[in-house]
Amino acid sequence: MTLADELRIALDGKWRHVRDDARRTLPDLDLAFDHDLDLEAARQRTFEQLRLLVPTGIPAAGFRTEQGGTGDPGMAVTGIEMLAQFDLSIMVKAGVQWGLFGGAVANLGTERHHALVPRIIGLDLVGCFAMTETGHGSDVQSIETTATYDAETGEFVVCSPTPSARKDYIGNAARHATMAAVFAQLVVGDENHGVHCLLVPIRDEDGNDLPGVTTSDCGHKGGLKGVDNGRLMFDQVRVPRENLLNKYGDVDEAGVYSSPVDNLNRRFFTMLGTLIRGRVSVGGASAAAGEVALSIAGRYALQRRQFAAPDGTEVVLADYRVHQRRLLPLIARAYAYRFAQNQLVARMDRLQRSEDPDPLEQRELEGRAAGLKAVLSWHGSQAIQEARELCGGAGYLIENRISALRGDIDVFTTFEGDNHVLLQLVAKELLTGYAHEVRGLNPVGMVKFVASTVSDTVRERTAASQLIQRLIDARPGGDEHDLLDRGTQLDLFEDRERHVIETAARRLQKASKSDPAQAFAVFNNAQDHVLRCGRTHIDRIVLEAFTAGIARCEDEEAADLLRQVCHLYALSVIEEDLAWFMGHNRLSDHRAKTVTSLVNTQLEVLRPHLLTLIEGFGIPESTLGAQILVDEASGA
Repeated sequence: MTLADELRIALDGKWRHVRDDARRTLPDLDLAFDHDLDLEAARQRTFEQLRLLVPTGIPAAGFRTEQGGTGDPGMAVTGIEMLAQFDLSIMVKAGVQWGLFGGAVANLGTERHHALVPRIIGLDLVGCFAMTETGHGSDVQSIETTATYDAETGEFVVCSPTPSARKDYIGNAARHATMAAVFAQLVVGDENHGVHCLLVPIRDEDGNDLPGVTTSDCGHKGGLKGVDNGRLMFDQVRVPRENLLNKYGDVDEAGVYSSPVDNLNRRFFTMLGTLIRGRVSVGGASAAAGEVALSIAGRYALQRRQFAAPDGTEVVLADYRVHQRRLLPLIARAYAYRFAQNQLVARMDRLQRSEDPDPLEQRELEGRAAGLKAVLSWHGSQAIQEARELCGGAGYLIENRISALRGDIDVFTTFEGDNHVLLQLVAKELLTGYAHEVRGLNPVGMVKFVASTVSDTVRERTAASQLIQRLIDARPGGDEHDLLDRGTQLDLFEDRERHVIETAARRLQKASKSDPAQAFAVFNNAQDHVLRCGRTHIDRIVLEAFTAGIARCEDEEAADLLRQVCHLYALSVIEEDLAWFMGHNRLSDHRAKTVTSLVNTQLEVLRPHLLTLIEGFGIPESTLGAQILVDEASGA
């Protein structure tokens, strides 16, 4: 077994068998996007490719056995992530059908709805997830669509009361969906019980809009040509009472509302928390797409030669320091993020298999998923853009795939949550200690809570907590940090997070508990600080996840190489935020000046292993789909 194989085994994590199966079977399904197709043909081909995925078992894995699935949430997320190596349109469309629409039926519905699951798995029932509206995207609690109960007929009347209540950017809505999981304000009598989800048929078997439903097409987008994003409007559309997905709220025939969760705010976020799989999948797919682009750029850098050395031979791009500077730190981050994503998926899988998951663990999972989705989708976008530039003009050609990836991944930074909003959600959880009194991104509520509460910051370690603490305790003493000591790196990351959170809390505690206007102003002025809380937290848990992943690696040679990659990850994060470490006296001027040279040293250490690191991603060269690699290899 080669060193690259050992790296791949370490990176593949708990669901290595799923990744291996995908590598063997998915290439035979011809999933690569065909750029010669027009919009309608591309959408239809993507839909037909979904049917090829049904026999793989990936769709069924996301549903419980009693619902007709196979009950393996980790396999479902990992399988969807692997699709990103081939075509992000397929990944998104699969995520909409089986993750979002199917997930809503499975997790928000009850037994009366679960009979639909086998039809959803087999694509006999194609749906869409109608949450986002023209007027409200991130602020879901304020959506305007209403579902009003008519006790005389036993029906809900679904209505879009304003133009801004239009459901917008909805995947599958323009062509293929016949039913929508519609999120709406549930009105019973004179009382609004908050956002709930109902199943609303939108098309007949011939694809015609049903009475009261108006669908429209978002048309051409910046990418994802195979996904039929559309819009929905409802004009007094009636659906049976039983169409309410009623796990967290129900209405009986007499029009009496009941819920196992009395608090409206808590009920809403409990409901959304069950749909976390979509956010986890988006982060993983973003990182996977970035790995594809880095693999293409890395292989090209090992083949392409430019400018003569003193001996007259042309130099490969990978031997230029500036090229290494641009490429290798991104590869190091890709490794770090894969370990963090693996850990997140394992936690999600454990909680979703549980009949009675711990509420605090669920909250922590939601926060971590939000933060990692933000960081991984930003990383994917950055890696793809840098890879495009590293390949020069050839990187701009569609035949070399990177430019298409750039268009496809662009939206990942805003769907399943705008990244800046998600990092604020992470910070809110940290600042309030996951308190039941505070859910969602309510600036005034958060500030009032922090202002009246002094609580220890929650800094749960990601994994192998004893190992992490042992490394921190064993770090060298003295003022001059050894920046290549893992304990020192872990301590710097943890100390930075602690300081940022504590100082943010002190800023927010200056707010008046009785003046909402002042509370909002304090929050607004501290928003940059709040965002830094979320980012430093994610940086820390990623480093800890990487450290734990190395400890689990059974091959010592691979573990040694991973330690060097982890050094580059940690040093690149420190270098990126060097002003903070110096400004807060965490690094002396003298020590700070060595960071750049230490990064360069790590580049020298890792340059001979560039191809091995790329192969460690586990993406077969034959599936990269970049003509540039074929041409350079053949000397064309």
